[in-house]
Amino acid sequence: MSLDQSLNKILIIDFGSQFTQLIARRIRELGVFCEIVSHKKIKENDIDIYVKGIILSGGPLNVYQIKRYSFDQKIIGKEIPVLGICFGHQILSKLNGGKVKQSKHREFGLANIFKKNNSLLTKEIFKNKKKIKVWMSHADQVSKLPKGFRVVASSQNSKFAIVEDKTKKFYGVQFHPEVTHTENGKKIISNFLFLICNIKKNWSSKDQKLKLIEEIRDQVGNDKVICALSGGVDSSVVAQLLNKAIGKKLYCIFVNTGLLRKNEEKQVVKTFRKLLKINLIYVNAEKEFLKKLTNVSDPEKKRKIIGNLFIKIFERYAKKIKNVKFLAQGTLYPDLIESKSVTGSQTSKIKSHHNVGGLPKKMKLKLIEPLKFLFKDEVRKLGLELNLSKEIISRHPFPGPGLAIRMPGLITREKINILKDADHYFIQSLREHNLYNKIWQAYAALLPVKTVGVMGDNRTYEYLCLLRAITSEDGMTADFYEFKKTFIQEISNKIVNSIRGINRVVYDITSKPPSTIELE
Repeated sequence: MSLDQSLNKILIIDFGSQFTQLIARRIRELGVFCEIVSHKKIKENDIDIYVKGIILSGGPLNVYQIKRYSFDQKIIGKEIPVLGICFGHQILSKLNGGKVKQSKHREFGLANIFKKNNSLLTKEIFKNKKKIKVWMSHADQVSKLPKGFRVVASSQNSKFAIVEDKTKKFYGVQFHPEVTHTENGKKIISNFLFLICNIKKNWSSKDQKLKLIEEIRDQVGNDKVICALSGGVDSSVVAQLLNKAIGKKLYCIFVNTGLLRKNEEKQVVKTFRKLLKINLIYVNAEKEFLKKLTNVSDPEKKRKIIGNLFIKIFERYAKKIKNVKFLAQGTLYPDLIESKSVTGSQTSKIKSHHNVGGLPKKMKLKLIEPLKFLFKDEVRKLGLELNLSKEIISRHPFPGPGLAIRMPGLITREKINILKDADHYFIQSLREHNLYNKIWQAYAALLPVKTVGVMGDNRTYEYLCLLRAITSEDGMTADFYEFKKTFIQEISNKIVNSIRGINRVVYDITSKPPSTIELE
């Protein structure tokens, strides 16, 4: 019997929300196993004795678009507690005889909800306060409650912000408790798990590791696997996971694209070949990548060129190794969300990731992406469970396309060399000032803009360097790091004085959203 079949669990039924994996993440953080299934695929007969609670996710639809969603109504008649979130709240009310209509006042962003009645779902949520802040994202709302339901909390525009049918153990919230912006949102989910579903803690990083190793072995069988290794956190964890799962059947390939950070290729080869004793093939494809990217400035084209070329190289080496059927990658859940790559998803595409939307449609190798439903901090915990060093685990995220997407416009060797140095000085300064581990991700970018400067009484006309440093929990949302003025002045002077080609430094103070973390 596989691990997931023998555990009590919470079942999350996904209606296409960008936050569905955040629900799963919160449940895992609380030490409980959960599974996500599409609303199109789950049927009453699929609900087994191990399902102790059901969560209906949000989504971009409305409950009257019946042709665009399907849901077996008998699922909510199984006498199992149900929590509906946003769209899930609306469909739960409608299926029980309530009414849903388009709201006169849409709510997107923070809103106050006011306590109306006590409930197990909201125990210790308000903490002697009349109101709390929650994250709303809806254009429709419940206009009439089903028989047996009552109001637990309301907002200014949503009379039924939290509702319950205590007898049937049905609960609905109009907002998103899974996002960090919602005050005590994790506590709401905790109350549903432990007070309403009465489920016990049964999940940890060790369980995660064992489950993933089991899944890899089942998928691979006796075949060989190539792992696309970049030296970053994600691919390092995948490589070590595969190493534990299939040992000598693993071949890691590290491709030097010419778009890596300064001296990165030396560090990666040393770490994986000498320290971790993993079978590593080093490929210097710098000339090949830069030739393909000549005169290309469109960011989507850059990503697709890089993604396609990676695959060609992997397939080339798969022929040499022989009997290779799989390619393993360090794809994470935020990559899938931004690339609109979640199976059955109705989420919006933001950009292609070189290892998701940037891949060719026809590939000879089958993909293995064991981390595709995890977030970065979960991957770091998994890496520690796999005995990877803190030095590897604490590395800032670095994109697969590398410096290509930190250099808007045309890519040239001159610009690459300038950017490598600027990035090196920035990261080095963060380490020297003990700031590196306080920041989620930091980098230097070279903008396709030249500005006039003056150095030693002479006119200069050189590039503008942008610095970006952000704080985040999972990469889905982010805010800029507030440096002290003295640090910004110091690093600006160091870059301008040390690097020929840059005469101006700016600092990016945009959060995500509305921007993304990378420039392209």
